[in-house]
Amino acid sequence: MKNIFVINGGQVFGHSGGQFNKSLLEATITFFENNPDFEVKSTDINQPYNLEEEVEKYKWADVVIYHTPVWWFQVPHGFKQYIDTVFTQGHKTGIYHSDGRTAANPAINYGTGGMLHGKHYMLTTSWNAPKEAFTLPGEFFNEHSVDEGPMFGFHRMNAFTGMKPLESIHFHDVMKNEFILQDLKNYNQHLNRLFIQNQIENESVLNSYN
Repeated sequence: MKNIFVINGGQVFGHSGGQFNKSLLEATITFFENNPDFEVKSTDINQPYNLEEEVEKYKWADVVIYHTPVWWFQVPHGFKQYIDTVFTQGHKTGIYHSDGRTAANPAINYGTGGMLHGKHYMLTTSWNAPKEAFTLPGEFFNEHSVDEGPMFGFHRMNAFTGMKPLESIHFHDVMKNEFILQDLKNYNQHLNRLFIQNQIENESVLNSYN
């Protein structure tokens, strides 16, 4: 049994209704509830949450799945507030103990004081930008991927806690609403490949040694 904690960082604000990331949250919950090898818990940052309970969800989870749009090349302010307050609550209570350095040698080992080692996380992002903005020469992101460019800091944040990344999936041109059904289909295939197909392959390898 694997424990899956899903966070919807798709904030309802201004002209954004957050519907796409809410749909991803619902699809994720449905996927894991329909597979008996998983237990799933979730948080929607638009709803009230208790900081201690959120820390406990991180401690409980084997995998944390983040759903977030990207606003002005960062996560929404409501999601950032969630991270700031929950991670601060998790200082020495389950998320991180320190920044990893010691007084004897403060120049090394920064970022090694996390308390979530052995756990994984997966990131999904949604963009108005087309995927070509990240891949074509001369386009806006200078051929830097989402993970290596705008979301680099987000990945290092999770590394600070000790978690390791699973393969991300990113959705583009979502404001056009032309690809929503295909995006959701692709997302379910992504989940199936990471959590069902890979699990079967891993079990087959282990069984070959028994």
